[in-house]
Amino acid sequence: MKENTRIAFDCLGCKLNQAERELLSRQLTAAGYELVSAVEEANVYILNTCTVTHIADRKSRHLLRQARRRNPDIRTVAIGCYAEGAPSELTQIDGVALVLDNEQKTQLVRRLEESGCLSRPLAPQVNTSLNGRRARAFVKVQDGCRSSCAYCIVPLVRKNENSVADTGIIHEIKQRVAEGVKEVVLTGTEIGRYSYQDVNLVGLVRRILAETGIVRLRLSSLQPQEVSPELIELWHDRRLCPHFHLSLQSGSEAVLGRMRRRYNLHDYQGTVSLIRAALPEVAITTDIIVGFPGETDEEFRESLDFCRRIEFARSHVFAYSPRRGTEAARMPCRVGAPVKKWRSRQMLALAAECARSFNRKFLGRTVPVLWEKADNSLWSGHTDNYIKVYAKSDEDLTSRMIPVRLESLWKDGVWGQLI
Repeated sequence: MKENTRIAFDCLGCKLNQAERELLSRQLTAAGYELVSAVEEANVYILNTCTVTHIADRKSRHLLRQARRRNPDIRTVAIGCYAEGAPSELTQIDGVALVLDNEQKTQLVRRLEESGCLSRPLAPQVNTSLNGRRARAFVKVQDGCRSSCAYCIVPLVRKNENSVADTGIIHEIKQRVAEGVKEVVLTGTEIGRYSYQDVNLVGLVRRILAETGIVRLRLSSLQPQEVSPELIELWHDRRLCPHFHLSLQSGSEAVLGRMRRRYNLHDYQGTVSLIRAALPEVAITTDIIVGFPGETDEEFRESLDFCRRIEFARSHVFAYSPRRGTEAARMPCRVGAPVKKWRSRQMLALAAECARSFNRKFLGRTVPVLWEKADNSLWSGHTDNYIKVYAKSDEDLTSRMIPVRLESLWKDGVWGQLI
C-alpha cells in the first residue's frame, strides 16, 4: 500500500501564523511524516491561511488551486483564519479535502489521519526540513483578541484569548538555541496582553533573558498603550533588539476614533518619545490603513503629515478592505478604489522616503548582522534594529553573526562589506 506521508506546508499572513506553522510542522515530523519543499513531491499540501484582507483571501484560494494544478494527485488542506471565517468558500475549491478552523488545527495530525489525507508511516521517515540551520525562529506566546477595532476581523476568527505557559516558552526557546537559532521573535495576536498566572510580558521577557542563551530577542507588534517605562528598562540587556512595531493605522484623530482604536495621536507620540529617549537608535515600524470609510482628503493629509513627523523606519501600508461581520463593513461613505489606490501610492512613497532616511543614518558604521538566506552568492540579513543588509559572499553565512560595514543604500536596505 502506498504511504501518504509527504507534506508540503505553506503559510500566509502574520508572524503568529508562521510560529504556528513551525509548531505544527514539528508535530508532523515527530509523528513520522516527511516535510518536503516541492508540491510535486508531496501527497498533501497544507496552507495556514490568512483573512485579514480580501487580498489575503484571494492569495489563499490561489495557492490551493495552484498546488492542485502542479500536482493533480495531491490533497489540499486549508487551516487557520480564513478557514475559521469562511469555510464554505474553501470547501468549494476543487481538491480541498479538509478545512480546519483555528481550534481544530491544534489537533492537525489526528485530523489528517482520521480524514484519510495521511496514513501513519509504516517505517520511520528521514526528516531534514526542520534540522537545517536557521537564523530566526518565531515563538507563539499568546493568542486571541478581545478588542473591538471597527475594521478588524481578527477577534472574530481568533476568539479565545489565552497565553502560553512561561515554562513552555522557556523550554521551546532552549530547544531552538540548541538547534543553532540565534534570534527568537515573540509573537501572538496581542503579545502586550500576555498573562499567565502571575507572569506578564515584562516578567516573561526577564525569564527568557535570565534562563536562555538566545543571542537576540525581538518582540513583534505592540499597542502604544502597552509600552511602559518598566518594559523599556529591559532593553538595558543588549540582546533585546532595539525595534518596536507599534500599530498606528491612521494619523488622523477623527479616523482613529471611527476605527475604535484605544489611543489618540497624543498618546502615540508620547510612546514614541518615551522609546526614543531611552533608545536613540531604535527602529519604530508600523501599519497604516488608507481609505477607511469616510476618510476625507483632509484626513488623509493629516495621516500623511503625522507619519512624516514620526519618521518610521518601515511602514506596512494597506488599502482598507471590508471584512464580513465587522462594524466598518456596515459604515457608509466608502472610499472608491481609484482614490484608495492613489492614497496607497502616496503613503508608500513616504514610507520608502522615511526608510531611506533611517537607513542613511547608519552608513559608514560597522555593525553585527545576522545572516539569514542567500540567492546564489547574494546574502541578506538584518541588524538588531531591523535594517536589511545585503552582501556578496561565497561562504555559507547561514545563522552567523558577522560585523559588516554599511556602505550604501541598496534596494530596500543597505549594501554591506563583510569585515
